[in-house]
Amino acid sequence: MTAIAQRTRMVEERVARAATQNGRDPADIQIIAASKYADLAELSDAIDAGIDVFGENRAQELVRKSEQMDESVHWHFIGHLQSNKVRTVVPRVDLIHSLDSFELAREVDKRAVGVPKIQDVLVEVNVSGEQTKHGVSPDELEDVLRKAAELPNLSVLGLMCMAPLGSDFQSRQVFRELRGLAERASAKGLLPVPYELSMGMTSDFEIAIAEGATMIRIGSAIFKEES
Repeated sequence: MTAIAQRTRMVEERVARAATQNGRDPADIQIIAASKYADLAELSDAIDAGIDVFGENRAQELVRKSEQMDESVHWHFIGHLQSNKVRTVVPRVDLIHSLDSFELAREVDKRAVGVPKIQDVLVEVNVSGEQTKHGVSPDELEDVLRKAAELPNLSVLGLMCMAPLGSDFQSRQVFRELRGLAERASAKGLLPVPYELSMGMTSDFEIAIAEGATMIRIGSAIFKEES
């Protein structure tokens, strides 16, 4: 068994344990392998270990890696998406986690027409209000969701956030607030039932699972020895 296979198994065990402890089914939580720093050999090892969804942060790396990997692999875009990169990203991904404005939504919708496809997306919310983070503010969310719902080639499946670097308490508060925002939006018909919540990374994914994450973005726990 490769080192990546061993680390993947450990992540899966931690996911199962966190889900069970919180009364959830581990099968309801999808592991997105954040492959920003992984090379092609490491991706191959991860595939052999059972990983079939990778999340990329950069459009150029998404193109390079997706063109050299098996077509059965699924790709998500999890980094900040610039408007001028949408044309490159949309044909290659199943899901964009980081829709952070209505202007970007319109560009994604426009590019999806040419594929053609209906592009699944998550709206990124800057729950913590940090200036260094992207995302719509909680106050803007409902307006963005209403406008996005009018775009015919876009489908909003849920929300995404990043917790601030700091304490577990801060992470929990951010994840809990995102879940509350999703619950309220869903009650108003602005998100599907069930909806997706992409939250939690190597340092805090067990907290995210406790607060309702359906997708976790795991990089260093799979691809590196140190978290």
